[in-house]
Amino acid sequence: MAGTSVPIGETGAMAASTRDPSSAGKAAEPTRARRPGRVRMRGTERREQLIGVARRLFAEKGFEGTSVEEIAARAEVSKPVVYEHFGGKEGLYAVVVDREVGYLLAAIEGALADAVRSRELVEQAALALLDYVETHTDGFRILVRDSSVASSSGSFASLLSDIASQVEGLLVTEFKRHGLEAKTAPMYAQMLVGMIALTGQWWLTTRKPKKAEVAAHLVNLAWNGLAHLDPKPRLVTED
Repeated sequence: MAGTSVPIGETGAMAASTRDPSSAGKAAEPTRARRPGRVRMRGTERREQLIGVARRLFAEKGFEGTSVEEIAARAEVSKPVVYEHFGGKEGLYAVVVDREVGYLLAAIEGALADAVRSRELVEQAALALLDYVETHTDGFRILVRDSSVASSSGSFASLLSDIASQVEGLLVTEFKRHGLEAKTAPMYAQMLVGMIALTGQWWLTTRKPKKAEVAAHLVNLAWNGLAHLDPKPRLVTED
């Protein structure tokens, strides 16, 4: 996606030590007594283990509710090991968020790339987000827990803005074809993406009805509304 900014995290200052996975593998863990039957991991393996452990805890308790002590205890390592690999909780959290943003953005970009008509765009965008919610539940919980759809900043809000920018280009073409003002397309793109994202948050908890049915209802509302837009909308209360 042109113009898409790379979110902070593995590229950020807090996670600078995680840029090169091979360098993590060369760093030796502090000397400590090994527990009976415990397998010593290589640096890269330990790093991935800590990311997985932290991802589950961040999804369950959020960033503020998760401590380095708890991450270390769940991974059965000492606190210095967490600091050695990530510089602290902030660095570890940034890596987890970066990965989830990358997964979701790639899924939606791929879906939108296959859409050639507006209705297909809405369908593919809705299904891509719901697919992510279904297969990366912990990741979606992390993104929406500490960076809500309604916030003006944060990884999830930035991600939605990136997606809306791509949707905007397709809506401009559709608006011109229907004689509507193309300058309003960016606003409608934000509305469309926001509606799908908020529905995804709701479905995260309910999981009913089935994914395809939820997507169909999203498309029903969005498409039928877009198909019958008033060129000069106004509030009836202003009459």
